[in-house]
Amino acid sequence: MRKLLFHLNCFEQGGAERVVSNLVNQLVKDEYEVIAATEWQGEVEFQLDPRVRRIHVGLQKEDEGKNRLQKIWLRFRCLRQLIKKEQPDVVISFTRRPNYRALICAVGTKVPVIPAVRQDPKSYYNSLADKLLIPVLYRRAAGCVFQTEEQGTYFPASLQKRSRIILNPVNHKYLNIPKPKTREKTVVQSGRLVDFKNQAMLFRSFLKVHEKHSDYCLKLYGGDSFDGTKEKLEAIIKENQAEDYIRLMGPSDSLEKDLPSAGVYAFSSDYEGMPNALLEAMTLGLPVAATDCPCGGPRTVIEHEENGLLLPVGDEQAMTDAINRLIEDREFAERLGDNARKISERINENAVLSQWKEYVEEVIARVKR
Repeated sequence: MRKLLFHLNCFEQGGAERVVSNLVNQLVKDEYEVIAATEWQGEVEFQLDPRVRRIHVGLQKEDEGKNRLQKIWLRFRCLRQLIKKEQPDVVISFTRRPNYRALICAVGTKVPVIPAVRQDPKSYYNSLADKLLIPVLYRRAAGCVFQTEEQGTYFPASLQKRSRIILNPVNHKYLNIPKPKTREKTVVQSGRLVDFKNQAMLFRSFLKVHEKHSDYCLKLYGGDSFDGTKEKLEAIIKENQAEDYIRLMGPSDSLEKDLPSAGVYAFSSDYEGMPNALLEAMTLGLPVAATDCPCGGPRTVIEHEENGLLLPVGDEQAMTDAINRLIEDREFAERLGDNARKISERINENAVLSQWKEYVEEVIARVKR
């Protein structure tokens, strides 16, 4: 039986955490021994299969008064001790800091590490420390999982050659949802209210759409990130007296019921990794207008005018024009939505699980050779 050790900060609800929770839950069903080494327990977390061994490798209560350097050292020591004790066949880490911790802590243990890069490297790996650490540490990785080709270009060429692009799996609840008989006159978006998603641009675009199509409304489903974005969006609504047709719906656990009948899905981010929300919308068969944001997530899954529309980042008028086009040419919009639905063949949980298992086995075999 293979033993896999996953390392991430926590399982609090978020994109990377959703991917890892789905992955580990499936792997234990396939007779893998799985350890999930996390730094802390989140308030609202994804549920794990009882067979997944959850181990705390973060700080203890008595460590709270220690200085920053001591805390960093304790985190590294705890993870390294776990790797040496468990001797997993491979360590798989997710997101920036856990990736660094895993690569450092595995030095000298002969345990291979596969870091998974989730964010846009230009935005998240751009500090002086990153510029110093990436060439040194990522060369030590046995491989790496990227979500787009563009992500890989920020990392050593030698690493790119032994890496793999694997998309996020979409939750099974979004699969095989029947196509609605009629579309509601709504434009929708789902995702946290956060600055980099540039929902303010979408709101300004929709104000112009509404001048032409006053029977349409915009609904934004997502929780507050507490970075001030929600307040900015509320101000736009208030200033334009748009309360009747631009609505903040709050977070939802039933998007598979909330979204399918919408007329248009609008994705406005300035940058992202591989956005789960966009994949879910496509799986539901929604006509999509999306910014072609770095690091290439939308471009990886959307072929312009075949299964969606790709727009320049931050282009308010382009978003307005795209939404109007999808509202006015429903035959074209429905063709895009029908083609978008086919993405589920690539990103259903079984397909993505098979890709991960194949790649993990490939890395283990290569290391043993």
